[in-house]
Amino acid sequence: MQAVRKGTGAKPGFVKQYGFLLFSIVLAAACWICDAERAEEGFRLTAHGLIDMLGFLPPIFVLLGLFDIWVDRETVIRLMGKESGAKGAFLAFLLGTLAAGPLYMAFPVAGVLLKKRAGLFQIFIFTGTWAIAKVPMLLFESSCFGFSYTALRFVCNMAAILGIAFILPRVLGPAYAERLYREADERA
Repeated sequence: MQAVRKGTGAKPGFVKQYGFLLFSIVLAAACWICDAERAEEGFRLTAHGLIDMLGFLPPIFVLLGLFDIWVDRETVIRLMGKESGAKGAFLAFLLGTLAAGPLYMAFPVAGVLLKKRAGLFQIFIFTGTWAIAKVPMLLFESSCFGFSYTALRFVCNMAAILGIAFILPRVLGPAYAERLYREADERA
């Protein structure tokens, strides 16, 4: 059996690649044996989630494809690169707040931004903002809990996101960032 080293370009084995899926199938079968009624409810919820996800993903992938073709790397580097400063952070914040859809849709967008060489700071701001500060979510929260609660939560969360976005690239280091950029290029 040959040893597979990282960075050699060798594909992972079947179990490593599909291990979580296999584990999920075994777990579902065990649940079915223990309590068929609850297992059926779990399958219904899973099917509903998959249908929702399939409704969101095709449009986002079409938009990502257009973004990938129409916006060149130099523009993204200038607007959201490592050296873009407050302008790049604000643009990342704006993209995150104007987004619609669940958080899992932010990750393909972040992947394209990574491929186009947006800075890690900006990518962390974008994904964090998408998670906690989308405009529709803020409006709904404000109508339910009031403006003062929403404003306080928003300010506290944004402070945390800015802190995380500032600290993480420094903790990870430039070598890790370069590895991320290289892997994004390889996946393209």
